Amino acid sequence: MKLLLVDDDATLVTALRRGLTAEGFSVETASDGSEGLWRAREGGYDVIVLDIMLPGVNGYRVCAELRRSGVRTPILMLTAKDGHLDEAEGLDTGADDYLRKPFSFAVLVARVHALIRRASLGDPAPLVVADLRVDLRSRRALRAEVPLPLTAREFALLTYLVRRAGRVVSKQEILAGVWDDDFEGDPNVVEVYVARLRRKLDDPGGPRRIETVRGMGYRLVAQ
Repeated sequence: MKLLLVDDDATLVTALRRGLTAEGFSVETASDGSEGLWRAREGGYDVIVLDIMLPGVNGYRVCAELRRSGVRTPILMLTAKDGHLDEAEGLDTGADDYLRKPFSFAVLVARVHALIRRASLGDPAPLVVADLRVDLRSRRALRAEVPLPLTAREFALLTYLVRRAGRVVSKQEILAGVWDDDFEGDPNVVEVYVARLRRKLDDPGGPRRIETVRGMGYRLVAQ
């Protein structure tokens, strides 16, 4: 099982990583919200353990951005803050569970296993548009029942477009939904990834599944 731990407390991260590895998890870590957001979108994790009080982008926003971009990975939020309003805010942004510091390591492990079991029992329905099928739980995409060899970012982009099939979405909307609002790189990265997706989706010489609407953006053909 693959777990992402996002926390800026180096001592805690070292201890949790050692303990979780002993429990059979493959653990990757991030020390701030921006890195955590990037890793969560790229990594295909089974569960994310996310601290709220992070440098830069806080845990509330990381969670909200992940849910907005279609990432359904179970999230366990950690916080040193106390109070029901903090817990409610964490859950309202899309977190699946909430644990206050200090906590028992055994309780953390039990909560993580419970989230993974719950996710396996409640798999979201696949997204289907024409002969495209996107399975959010297994993170697989198929066209005419043939698996598509997509990277994590390509999968996220396809999921974003499939959810909005038939609609025109701008480059800026795609950047915010598939990357994040604070993306400071070259916005032409969208064109690069759309071109990659087209090579994997389209038959040579056939019609494009992702249309370019000049001056407006892109649209996934719904039929």
